[in-house]
Amino acid sequence: MAETISADEFRDMIDARRRGDRSFAVVDTRPEESFAGWRVADAIHYFYKPFHEFDVDDFVRETGLSPDDSVVTLCAKGKASDDFAAELDAAGYEDVTVVAEGMRGWSAVYDRTAVPLGDATAAGDAAPPLDVVQVQRRAKGCLGYLVVGGREPGDADHVPADRSDAGDGSDRVAVADSDGSDRVAVADSDGSDRVAVAVDVSRHGDEWVEAAAERGASIAAVLDTHVHADHLSGGRALADDLGVPYYLPAAAAARDVASDFDPIGRNETLDVGGVDLKALATPGHTDDGASYLVGDAAVLTGDTLFTDSVGRTELQFSAGDDGDDAGDGDGGDAGEAGDAADAGAAGAARQLYDSLHGTLLAQPDDVVVCPGHFAVANDGTTGEVEPGAPVATTIGTARREMRVLDLDADAFVDRITGTLPEKPPNYESVIAANRGVESPPDETAAIELELGPNRCAAGPDADSAADDD
Repeated sequence: MAETISADEFRDMIDARRRGDRSFAVVDTRPEESFAGWRVADAIHYFYKPFHEFDVDDFVRETGLSPDDSVVTLCAKGKASDDFAAELDAAGYEDVTVVAEGMRGWSAVYDRTAVPLGDATAAGDAAPPLDVVQVQRRAKGCLGYLVVGGREPGDADHVPADRSDAGDGSDRVAVADSDGSDRVAVADSDGSDRVAVAVDVSRHGDEWVEAAAERGASIAAVLDTHVHADHLSGGRALADDLGVPYYLPAAAAARDVASDFDPIGRNETLDVGGVDLKALATPGHTDDGASYLVGDAAVLTGDTLFTDSVGRTELQFSAGDDGDDAGDGDGGDAGEAGDAADAGAAGAARQLYDSLHGTLLAQPDDVVVCPGHFAVANDGTTGEVEPGAPVATTIGTARREMRVLDLDADAFVDRITGTLPEKPPNYESVIAANRGVESPPDETAAIELELGPNRCAAGPDADSAADDD
C-alpha cells in the first residue's frame, strides 16, 4: 500500500536525494501543459486521469521505471496521484509514495536560513545582537526576511506604533515605545526579550512567527518592500493578527492602495532592538519600491537588485496601474495601452538605473544584498541556487561581477526593456489583491491565483532580459 507524505516531507526527501542519501523518481500525472509550465525539478511526466484504464506496460515504456524502482507520485491537488499510486501498487510496485495536496502543497513549502553577515556587523562590543533570517518559498523562489535585534530583557508589551517625531529632528520612527524614547522595547508575555520586524511576508505568515519564536523574539512590525505582482502578500493579515503596524513605502499611496498601512518615507528609520532599519527609496521595478538598510550589515533589496540581475520595470504599467503611463483603463485601444506601458517601462528603467547607482551601489562593499527572489525555471531548476542555503551577495560582488551594472544609462534602459520574460501568472489580479481593491473569494481561489514560479530571473546578469516581481 502506498504511503502518503506531506509536502514538507517531500522537500526533505528531495534534499536527501541531492546529498546522495536517497534514490527515487518523481512522476507527475498532470496534463502536459501544466507540467510544461511549472514542475518539480527532474520530475517525469506521465498523464493519468482517475478511473481511466491503466496500462502498466505503457507506463514502463514511457518512464523506464520498473517495479524495483522507488516512485513518488504528484499531481495538482493530490487526488489523481493517490489513485495512480493505487494502480502502481496493484501492478507490483512496492515502493510508492504520494505527496499530499500535490503541487498545491508544494507551492507552500518553505525553508528558513540565517543570512551570514560576516564582518559587516563588526561595530564594537556595544553593538546589539543582529540576526537576519531568510524565509524561502521553495517552489516560487520568493524570499522574505525576519530582522531580529537585541535589547536588554524587560516587561514591555506590544503598543501601537508611535510615528511622532523623536524629538531630535531626525527621521527615526519608533516601532514601539515603552520608556519615552525612540528605542524599540518590545516583549510578549511569553518572556521574549528580542524584537523583530517581518519583511515581504507571504500568505503563510506562520513561517515568520515560528522564525521569531526560534530566536526568542517578538514581531513588532511588518513591512513590504513594494506592491508585489507574483504572490499574495500576507503582510497586512499578519500585522492584524499580531496587533502591530503594517508599513508600505510612502509612495504606495500614489498607487491607490485601498488597504490600511503606515507609510514609511525615504530615509525614515525603524529602531529594531537597537539596530536601525532605514527605508531607502529605490523606485524602478515599481514606483513605490523601497529597500531596507539594516544597520551597516545588510540591505533588503526587494525586486530592485538580485544576486545575478535586476528588476523588470513594466509589470505595474501592464496591469493598468498608475494610469498616466498605462492608459485610462476605459477599454480603449489595446495597442495604445501597450505603447503606454512600454513608455512607462522605459521611464521606470531610468528610475531603476538611478536607484541602483545612486542608492544601492553607494553602500559599502561589504553590505550584504538580500534580494526578494531567486529564479525558479519552469522545469523547477534553480540554477546555482541551492534551496535551503542562503541566497545573498554583497554590494562589492554585485558591482564587480554583474555586467548589467557596467552599462551607461541609455544602454541599461535598452537592455532592460529590449526583451522581457514571460509575465507571472495572473499578475494583474495579484497586484489588485495586494492593493486591496480585489480579494480572492476563498483559500482555494488564493492558491490557484498564485500557483506557478515567480518569473523573477530570466537569465543571469539580465543578458537577454530583465527580471520581474
